[in-house]
Amino acid sequence: MGGTQSPPYYTPLSKPTPTAPSYLKKPKLYSLAIITILCSLSYLFGAWQHGGATSSSPTSNLGATIPCFSTSQNNTITNTNTQSHSSSSSNAPKLDFASHHSADDGGVTTLSPAIKSYPPCDIKYSEYTPCEDQERSLKFDRDRLIYRERHCPEKNELLKCRVPAPYGYKNPFQWPLSRDLAWYANVPHKELTVEKAVQNWIRFEGDRFRFPGGGTMFPNGADAYIDDIGKLINLKDGSIRTAIDTGCGVASWGAYLLSRNILAMSFAPRDTHEAQVQFALERGVPALIGVIASKRLPYPSRAFDMAHCSRCLIPWGQYDGAYLIEVDRILRPGGYWILSGPPIHWKKHWKGWERTMEDLNAEQMQIENVTRSLCWKKLIEKDDISIWQKPANHLKCKKFRTVVRNPPFCPAQNPDQAWYTNLETCLTPLPEVSNKEEVAGGQLEKWPERLNTIPPRISRGTVNGVTAETFQQDTQLWKKRVSYYKKVNNQLGQAGRYRNILDMNAFLGGFAANLIDDPLWVMNVVPVEAKVNTLGVIYERGLIGTYQSWCEAMSTYPRTYDLIHADSVFTLYKDRCEMEDIMLEMDRILRPEGSLIIRDDVDILVKVKRIADALNWESQIVDHEDGPLEREKLLFAVKLYWTAPASSADDEQQSKAT
Repeated sequence: MGGTQSPPYYTPLSKPTPTAPSYLKKPKLYSLAIITILCSLSYLFGAWQHGGATSSSPTSNLGATIPCFSTSQNNTITNTNTQSHSSSSSNAPKLDFASHHSADDGGVTTLSPAIKSYPPCDIKYSEYTPCEDQERSLKFDRDRLIYRERHCPEKNELLKCRVPAPYGYKNPFQWPLSRDLAWYANVPHKELTVEKAVQNWIRFEGDRFRFPGGGTMFPNGADAYIDDIGKLINLKDGSIRTAIDTGCGVASWGAYLLSRNILAMSFAPRDTHEAQVQFALERGVPALIGVIASKRLPYPSRAFDMAHCSRCLIPWGQYDGAYLIEVDRILRPGGYWILSGPPIHWKKHWKGWERTMEDLNAEQMQIENVTRSLCWKKLIEKDDISIWQKPANHLKCKKFRTVVRNPPFCPAQNPDQAWYTNLETCLTPLPEVSNKEEVAGGQLEKWPERLNTIPPRISRGTVNGVTAETFQQDTQLWKKRVSYYKKVNNQLGQAGRYRNILDMNAFLGGFAANLIDDPLWVMNVVPVEAKVNTLGVIYERGLIGTYQSWCEAMSTYPRTYDLIHADSVFTLYKDRCEMEDIMLEMDRILRPEGSLIIRDDVDILVKVKRIADALNWESQIVDHEDGPLEREKLLFAVKLYWTAPASSADDEQQSKAT
């Protein structure tokens, strides 16, 4: 990090004056005279030899040819799209894109190696999700939806090209308008408008989609449905901040929770045609591609205040209750599980669901038995909504286990390990408590106080090497850094310019915490290769995130994020995987005209910039916020606007829209 190493080069400000021997200290006028005559003759001889030279002095020529600071370039993005893009682009500051730092690589860079080019991929890859590729998935078992889990390409299968946006791609509507509208050109799929027409999910209107906020189990809209939930549990006092929506559809539940200061992580499997998660992301709602199958969800234990399933079609009672056991792992002590849809209220809906009463009754009894074995309390079942609550601790549950031993408590394990970790049919034990009233793992403050309160995992000393002092210092550090970011990239300070933001190496979530007042959300990633697993701390702050290895692709669609922040990512992955593959993934998931902020050692950033140029990003290396003497530097970049070329079908569609 900055300040821990010596600068890449050393330029002395003055040279030491050598001490003269005593016998040379006496003045010798004749010696000085001879030296003066010889110097004069030498000068005259040189002037005669270069008589044809220009009158300009060599020093002035050098200063004109190699200036200390290169001429600034205009950072305004040329907009070839017919849609009027954000006016903030035209007001971007003039940036100096010249590199002022040389890598300490033994002079190799002086040979000016040829820059590798990355051509556009074929248009068939415009929605490419490498680890959820439809063709690859068919090679895997369909039992328990294993084929819809992550299955990433081998190294020799990785694409070395830039994934194109579809022809006619436009900047998404700004939030909150984007909650209700998305451009058809950005997600050109009409299947849901037909398949879910009667359920009020989505409508097609000329050149755009409209999201009325409906859902299968809430035809009157997500807002009214959430109001119904709010009559059963308290959604207003700040005790519920983080939520997870399993089988989210187009994420209307999560979209309408945002106005209540509740941040939902929505997920659904990669569809063969419906692109539900892609619609959610176009709307500016947090979402990932995911499925509960044979592996743990990529979240820490005790992460969410509330979990939700509205006709998500997950067989909760099957496989010895494995899926509900996983919900129990990620649900906070005292957290809620909400279920609507089959089999809830089956006596009213069984005919419409085209299932027998016996079948639905058996399914509900299965769920009731599993929740009881997890020591959950059923709070209420009213109309189409049923709500259970996880206990605050396991004192009573351990006594209950002497009678009912299925599922057993898991043996010693890491409950936060959740990257390609198999599901288990054992109950994750909560941290020990001293009395039945104590909340296992520590009581959380209500939102928004919990954002800056020292999280229980830190105050209890369960995060290796992270103390309360570390947390407070990190909070101040990121306050300073985000302020500096906004000075260099003034668009970051413009409300609404960025909506979906990714922090590739979030640590304690300090970057996201300092953007909390802006109309945006941050996906905080804790790399599985990081020395300390801090994702649980991020959730205790009331933020959201996921685990990820950046040697693999992220479980999201192309063009997900408006801004990507990468702090020391390339140092972390040095000698683990190829820099170009990480940057190609960044290019895949970044929107056209999206921005990047990359922090790293100067030698690494010089290499990063070389690849950024090959990816056709506008980029500039700037000094650390503490000044030019820090080895750590920052690279600010913008992905230029470009799309796949038009096809005849695209032209026809655009003519219809106009």
